[in-house]
Amino acid sequence: MRMSAILSISLALLGKLALAKQLEIGSINPNLIEAQYAVRGAILDKAEEFQKQIEANPQGHGLPFDSIVPCNIGNPQVLGQKPLSFNREVLSLVMNRDLLEKAEASPGGTLGGAFKADAVRRARMYLTRNPEGLGAYSNSQGWAVVREEVAEFIAQRDGHPSDPEQIFLTDGASAGVRMFYQTMLRPGQPDGMLVPIPQYPLYSALTTLFGGHLVGYYLDESASWEARVGELERALKEARAKGTNVRGLVVINPGNPTGQCLDLKAQQEIAAFAVRENLVLFADEVYQENIIAEGKKFNSFKKVALDMGSAAAKLELISFHTASKGFMGECGIRGGYFELHNIDPEAKAMLYKLASITLCSNTPGQLSIGLMVNPPKKGDESHAAYVGERDGILESLKRRAFKLSAALNKLEGISVNPPEGSMYLFPQVKLPKAAVQAANKSGMAADGFYCMELLKATGIVTVPGSGFKQVDGTWHFRTTFLPAEDKIDTVISRMTVFNDNFMRKFKSSEL
Repeated sequence: MRMSAILSISLALLGKLALAKQLEIGSINPNLIEAQYAVRGAILDKAEEFQKQIEANPQGHGLPFDSIVPCNIGNPQVLGQKPLSFNREVLSLVMNRDLLEKAEASPGGTLGGAFKADAVRRARMYLTRNPEGLGAYSNSQGWAVVREEVAEFIAQRDGHPSDPEQIFLTDGASAGVRMFYQTMLRPGQPDGMLVPIPQYPLYSALTTLFGGHLVGYYLDESASWEARVGELERALKEARAKGTNVRGLVVINPGNPTGQCLDLKAQQEIAAFAVRENLVLFADEVYQENIIAEGKKFNSFKKVALDMGSAAAKLELISFHTASKGFMGECGIRGGYFELHNIDPEAKAMLYKLASITLCSNTPGQLSIGLMVNPPKKGDESHAAYVGERDGILESLKRRAFKLSAALNKLEGISVNPPEGSMYLFPQVKLPKAAVQAANKSGMAADGFYCMELLKATGIVTVPGSGFKQVDGTWHFRTTFLPAEDKIDTVISRMTVFNDNFMRKFKSSEL
């Protein structure tokens, strides 16, 4: 048989075979399929569908509301918070070197007042230290000048020195957390992490993605979501009895989604527990600027450990911070950092290798961290405006937090702890049995059903507590208090009307 005929027959046979694609749901990493990230789930998908419906027909969209209110995620600028003027001036000038040169050459050096003089000076300093600018790769650990600024910030905050060589700049805090999960959760090993319940879904998603074991320790809702060492001991003992090799302890302070701010004594006990049990302490401290309750104060775990003396010599500690939260709200710029304390140099070298695989974090994000930790000083041209913007944002957040929490506590079936920190409230909802049954029929968790019905009736996007994990038999939802002050009353009104109707509907069906 001629070769051409053989080839034709072979091709014909191949055409009849149903060859499986290499990239399809059945061939994807099953850990990725299993991983869940609740703040961007089915409810947000439905909200985006409604948003398109409104945009397509603003006057006749057929929905009982005219706008979507995204309270599902800590994303301040999407809800109208303005970026800080000084920070954006410096970012603009460093990004556009020609603009900086025009400003410097103009009378007064400010381009006719378009930029403050200290913003021009800061931009020039960054470009003098980094003449390649923002368009070039940086060192994989991040710009040295920014790491120096972070170290000085930490030293002033804690009263203890900080080494720029122990600081890594990252694409937001989440990228740093991912690096450590990828580093510590070993393939084929029963490695696990102690994580607070409720928890930020990043931690459960990464645990699943890297094949680890999530070891939950419950926060005490009856005591303002306190983290208790007795509960840590219970969770650790049970996990070890099952063969889990627990390697790290995650503490989110101030809390997400729960909004608590830990007392100093609790932090001291947690640090001592981590040393005693030989656990790496992961201090997620991204909301350290967001302290709401009177009498509450943020203390970094590094300061707590160093002040304790002997504990600091043994505690392995990673601390995370970001420009996305606080009063900056620069979520999309993706700037973050982590600091290493008492980490083995060879392990640090492997972290550097991991950072090098992606070459470096994005440079505008790195710069946003420098601007966060090194704001205008007293006497600088931008100082007064910066303080006014900062304090205005923080005071407004406090007012909105207390207004929303007070309103929620008045609603039937809803109770919420007083806000202490972060950007969230985590109310508990006591749902009628008929509502739980309706949720079961729809294939949803009961609090997911509540949140979906809330969205359909009001346009308000929240996250069900089941996405954060919670005590069995309880139902919660997370909401931000980020809508602008002139909108927060509308949010409260919509929630109140919805909850009244929801409770009345499902209670009446039980009669």
